[in-house]
Amino acid sequence: MGKYSIKILSLCFISVACFTGCKNSLSSKNTSRATGWQINSKEGGFQYNSNFKEQETPPGMVFVEGGTFVKGKVQDDVMHDWNNTPTQQHVQSFYMDETEVTNVMYLEYLDWLKSVFPPDDPSYKNIYVGALPDTLVWRNRLGYNEEMVDNYLRHPAYAEYPVVGVNWVQAAQFAEWRTDRVNEHILEREGFLARNTKYAVTQGDIDGTFSTETYLNRPEEAYGGNIDSLQGKAQRDSTNVFAKRTSGIILPDYRLPTETEWEYAAQAIVGTREYNNYRGRKKYPWEGEYTRSGRRKNIGDQLANFKQGKGDYGGIAGWSDDGADITAKVKTYPPNDFGLYDMAGNVAEWVADVYRPIVDDEANDFNYYRGNVYMKPAINQDGQLKIVSQSEIKYDTLSNGRIVARDLPGELAMVPVDEKDTYLRTNFSKSDNRDYRDGDEGSTRNFYERFDDGESEEDMYNAPKHKISTDSTGNMIMEYDKSNNRTTLINDEVRVYKGGSWRDRAYWLDPAQRRYLPQYMATDYIGFRCAMSRVGSKAKKRTKRARH
Repeated sequence: MGKYSIKILSLCFISVACFTGCKNSLSSKNTSRATGWQINSKEGGFQYNSNFKEQETPPGMVFVEGGTFVKGKVQDDVMHDWNNTPTQQHVQSFYMDETEVTNVMYLEYLDWLKSVFPPDDPSYKNIYVGALPDTLVWRNRLGYNEEMVDNYLRHPAYAEYPVVGVNWVQAAQFAEWRTDRVNEHILEREGFLARNTKYAVTQGDIDGTFSTETYLNRPEEAYGGNIDSLQGKAQRDSTNVFAKRTSGIILPDYRLPTETEWEYAAQAIVGTREYNNYRGRKKYPWEGEYTRSGRRKNIGDQLANFKQGKGDYGGIAGWSDDGADITAKVKTYPPNDFGLYDMAGNVAEWVADVYRPIVDDEANDFNYYRGNVYMKPAINQDGQLKIVSQSEIKYDTLSNGRIVARDLPGELAMVPVDEKDTYLRTNFSKSDNRDYRDGDEGSTRNFYERFDDGESEEDMYNAPKHKISTDSTGNMIMEYDKSNNRTTLINDEVRVYKGGSWRDRAYWLDPAQRRYLPQYMATDYIGFRCAMSRVGSKAKKRTKRARH
């Protein structure tokens, strides 16, 4: 063989080798592009879910693709609140319940609490009692509503009606409970937990409960430390005993939607690209300026459940009636362009935000939210993350005397972030940011102003400060703030609620309208729905845009 033939063969071998190596390094998703090492190798090394596609749609929710919109309204404010000045905002994609949380959904929560934390056990009594809706919200001094007091929450006739009588704190705790139950179900489905483990908990066969954060951070302590006996088929792979965040199957937290998310979802401008709608002129969650349908198929039908006028909660009985005098069964009225039902009417809804009259878009115009209180897991004496035990359950006494559990047994104990976490940071400097740029020392107009009663007032919003305590016998002592110097009801404990209700006139159906109520209060016209952040791509499936 000649020397030229040898050179040609050598070049061929080199080319094939380079091509093969490059192909493997670029095309194999189980080969690291950082080190060239194998990922998910049976021999060991780095384990990662390289087959992850996208976040699954959570139970009961629909996908809401994020984007820009005008938050607030542009019409005159007949209530003279002037608290919704239009601002341009951008929202990341998220998921939202297609309907409000219903009575049967909330009863499932109550049933779980009653089974796992029996109220006849003194150490658990306030867990269940603190979660009960206030059914007395239906009473009226000059109205007969006792049938709703007795039946609305539990009677099967109202099963698919939105739950009411739930305060903001209870709604937020329901969302936390729902996170754990859904992730527990997913772990069973994926083989990380034995089948029907969740039912064994409610039946008392397992002494302990599942908490998502406990499972992710200290999995050996899940189910009261009994996790080893509850492993599923995934245990056969010694590298895959517990699911991790890198597994990609654990869903983010259920939570109350932010005000910005709720308003964006209610407007649903995704269904139209008209200039006026994009700039914030869409009046209702549906198209048009009227509350009755203009479509030939159902022309004249009301598109929402609201108060028609004085003494008129549904219209004259018959075809022109809106079908409800109090709340209505969910999905009674058509959904908006996101597939969300009752974003106007039926019940108003709690959102996550602490109320302030202004939206500080100069500070932020991306995922705007007021109410951040940053927490971190507590560390015990052994240097490990602390788990709440039965003897360490802490309760909060709300301003109206209601007692609610702060944490449930088996959850991670949380504490506020401290100076170690905030030192030399520029994006946040303390744990509680509810009054940032609107109530803190740097922005207070009358800091340390002395009032006639000698009180030192440190807040811009000097709402009444009612006090509640217990004496040595456990009796509750309530001290009502009778000061004449209070000028507002706004403080860090009042929350925004959005949308009109069966008690409201059409004026409140505008998604931009906003009202507030102390977070411990409940009514017969406020319910809630949950949201969940989307992780990963903005859109589930991007369609090709036309090129011009």
